[in-house]
Amino acid sequence: MGLSVNTNIAALNAYRNLSSTQNDLSKSLEKLSSGLRINRAADDAAGLAISEGLRAQIGGTTQAVRNAQDGISVVQTAEGALTETHSILQRMRTLSVQASNDGGLSSTAKGNIQDEIGELKKELTRISDTTQFNGKTLLNGSYEGVFQVGANTSSADSITVDLTAKSMSAAGLGVDNIDVTSGGSTWTFGPGTVDYAGAAPAADLSFAFGGKTYTVDAASITWAGGGTANATQAEANRNALQSAVDSALSGSGLSVKFGAYGDVTVQGPEKNAAGNAIVTGDLVADVDGAAGADTATFNNIASNAGATSAIDAIDAAIQSVSKVRSQLGAVQNRFDHTINNLNVAVENLSASDSRIRDTDMASEMVSYTRASILSQAGTAMLAQAKSLPQSVLQLLQ
Repeated sequence: MGLSVNTNIAALNAYRNLSSTQNDLSKSLEKLSSGLRINRAADDAAGLAISEGLRAQIGGTTQAVRNAQDGISVVQTAEGALTETHSILQRMRTLSVQASNDGGLSSTAKGNIQDEIGELKKELTRISDTTQFNGKTLLNGSYEGVFQVGANTSSADSITVDLTAKSMSAAGLGVDNIDVTSGGSTWTFGPGTVDYAGAAPAADLSFAFGGKTYTVDAASITWAGGGTANATQAEANRNALQSAVDSALSGSGLSVKFGAYGDVTVQGPEKNAAGNAIVTGDLVADVDGAAGADTATFNNIASNAGATSAIDAIDAAIQSVSKVRSQLGAVQNRFDHTINNLNVAVENLSASDSRIRDTDMASEMVSYTRASILSQAGTAMLAQAKSLPQSVLQLLQ
């Protein structure tokens, strides 16, 4: 290569290599200081896109874990209230067994037992009406909560906690008419037979009692919806039906109450001549399960029959609550397994994202050391290359 002054090829070559080395050194320092292999899209465009998708899954799955934990809290709140409901029912059963000991109790003693049972019944209602989670009432037959337990929008990514009247028969305990003391005048249709979510009454409702007939005009009942009514509409239907019946029976001495959970209670101050209260017409989807007239026979509780009947009613209620608690326990176990699965998914997704996004510190330190040595060598060689044209001066002497 000839000697020239204007163009120092060796210096330009050394400078080019040094610049490349300095760029590599700068990138290594950035990766080592941030801990990230990808600090900008240019570092790995495809890897960045994959990593962001994984991060979306990680964030969504992490939130899904918290959602599932909320589901467990709801189930535990409801189940805790039903635990106390069980305790109350067990006490009521004990009192009913005590009341059935007719030979050893006076009417006053039975009255005292009835007083306690009455208060316990009120507490059952209060628990049902006031058990809440974050402002949502759980045990009044209207709660149906959907919990998002996945990062995506598939129907499989949600779990439903269903405490509506349809699934939670325990709410209609059938203990409101328990009378362990004397002849009663209460008869209750079985829970679940009144379909407030169904079609509106097609015919007028008539109630025969005390020698008179009281009629409810079906057209006067404002039905919110039918066939596919939701819990809110069903409650509106029940209220509309109750209001119309209350108005028609005003002053009759006969009371027909439509419970929130599908039970219908007929009450009267006294029996008619036949000992019965005759209810004709269909009471919303055939209250007794069959078409035609429905007859409510007032209980004639004598001796210890009322207490014995109360034991049977409470046993049924205990069994009903047990079933719901079992269902809630099963749902809680499902949430537990869901959380375990989600945590494993978060762990594996995070590992995948780390392999793409994070710096391998040992490997990058090797690259940094190489770049650092080449930088020092390049700097030294650039200094040598700059001095090469000085040899031309010797030719000019």
